Amino acid sequence: MIQLKRTNSENKDFIHLVKFLDDELAERDKEDTAFYSQFNNIDVLKHTVVAYKNGGAIGIGAFKKFNEETVEVKRMYVLHKYRREGIAIKILNELELWANKLSFKKCVLETGKRQFEAVNFYKKNGYNIIPNYDPYINIKNSVCFEKDV
Repeated sequence: MIQLKRTNSENKDFIHLVKFLDDELAERDKEDTAFYSQFNNIDVLKHTVVAYKNGGAIGIGAFKKFNEETVEVKRMYVLHKYRREGIAIKILNELELWANKLSFKKCVLETGKRQFEAVNFYKKNGYNIIPNYDPYINIKNSVCFEKDV
């Protein structure tokens, strides 16, 4: 059974899984890693979700305020062993519910075109491609999405 915990970026399980996410992104993004890393500081994340299975942390997600009506989804990740089990959907849905409860109306996010699984995942979950927002304007590898919540 999957359990979701709303927490913040000081959660040790969140921090632990971010390291796996960063390693995977560095492998995919290679020379672009430094550019993207500057926008992924977890210290600014006050709203994070950790997914647990049998007591072990297996997935994460977060959001931060983007503007008065919108949050930006950040740091979505599920351990490889647990992918294709619907865990990412549960995490994303929890983030969207939490944002809505805090009176936000939209979620936006950026992902890399090389992360084709992520691009497909967001499309399947009701996110629409939008023009790249700052700081991703004119970044060829970036694709930005939004969804009303």
